[in-house]
Amino acid sequence: MIQTNLENILKEYKADNESVYNTWFINNDERLKAFRSIRRGVIQVVQAIKENRFGNDFKGSPLEFILTCITEQKQIFEGAAHPFYWKPKLRIPDIYENEINKTFFGQFLENCLLATTEDQILNEIIKLDQLKIKGLGPAVANIIYFLHPTIIPPFNTAIVKGFNYLFQDNKKLGSWSEYLAMRVHILKTNEANKSMLSNDLGAIAGMLFEIGSKNIIINEQQIISLEEKEKVKRQIRKRHSTILEEEKEENFHTEMQYHLLKIGVALGYDVISASNDRGRCHDGKNFSFISLDSFPDINVEKDIYNTIKLIDIVWFEKGTNKIVCAFEVEKSTSIYSGILRLCDLSCSIINNDLTLYLISPDSREKEVLMQLNRPSIKSNNIPVYYILFSDLRNHCEALCKFGDSKQILNKISKTITV
Repeated sequence: MIQTNLENILKEYKADNESVYNTWFINNDERLKAFRSIRRGVIQVVQAIKENRFGNDFKGSPLEFILTCITEQKQIFEGAAHPFYWKPKLRIPDIYENEINKTFFGQFLENCLLATTEDQILNEIIKLDQLKIKGLGPAVANIIYFLHPTIIPPFNTAIVKGFNYLFQDNKKLGSWSEYLAMRVHILKTNEANKSMLSNDLGAIAGMLFEIGSKNIIINEQQIISLEEKEKVKRQIRKRHSTILEEEKEENFHTEMQYHLLKIGVALGYDVISASNDRGRCHDGKNFSFISLDSFPDINVEKDIYNTIKLIDIVWFEKGTNKIVCAFEVEKSTSIYSGILRLCDLSCSIINNDLTLYLISPDSREKEVLMQLNRPSIKSNNIPVYYILFSDLRNHCEALCKFGDSKQILNKISKTITV
């Protein structure tokens, strides 16, 4: 593929408002939040393996949480969890019942987590490959990407297809050696076009995903029949519908954040939105006009502080840095990771007066209850309450008018029965 053609492909990729680049890589706050959540999830997997409580199935294991966070990251990671589902008849992936393999897998994750150089990570991949653990292939790269996004590119069927179309190659799924060979070409191409891409390899992986999904056509060989052409059209229509739904969800998200800011101010608290949401507005009213200018200093480690600043809405006792309420406003695909951020906060500060809330779409109430029933969440020292979108919207004015403290939220909040 000559450079001029690649430049044209990159221009098309970045100009498409519905491309992975614009909907996931650039304009998606949840992507940034996921890095911290997935890193914490990896730590939990390693700890569970060390303490012999990992389990013998994907469902209910700490690994399920990591893959849930990853698959929440838009269509580029759709299906990322499938290679890790326990398939009993095939005994794959062989990390659930085989204790030796399970230990090796845990050590691999821990070593990648602690690695600081490219060579260290590649050495760990080579060592894992040499073990030939049945069913444990380069799908693991999707986990490592969130630990080292400038070193390890994501990996799935569409990305491999896109790579093969672009470089006229025939790389196969399921092989670490094929993945590592792909990675060399991806890094080289990314370096040559960094001004149009990013140090973060998610950008170029998104381009390969779009090519492999045939949202970007680079040669006639990609369309093999009229039937295939119609399939591509259906796929594009589906993608457009998905983007419109996501925009609708984003508007709901902003509206709920505004209601929470408004209620907090009416109740006499200092309020603030997530650091990357300060420029938002709802119904012509800017968040910045009713919230603090900056997030107050609190006595926690830097990485935890940076995570807490990403919580959607936080209420402080007036004129202090004491957090009294924290709210995560969830869309249809980010419930567990939002709960985890709230739990991060509760485990990091000493405050008996702290209350945690998840603001949820009405249609996801059953899933909220399922997530709150997870043992790791139920054991949290502070319970997580939830409020449905419709209740917050319908009762916002009444809460502002009749409330004098956060206790008024008890009227519309719920939690699980312990």
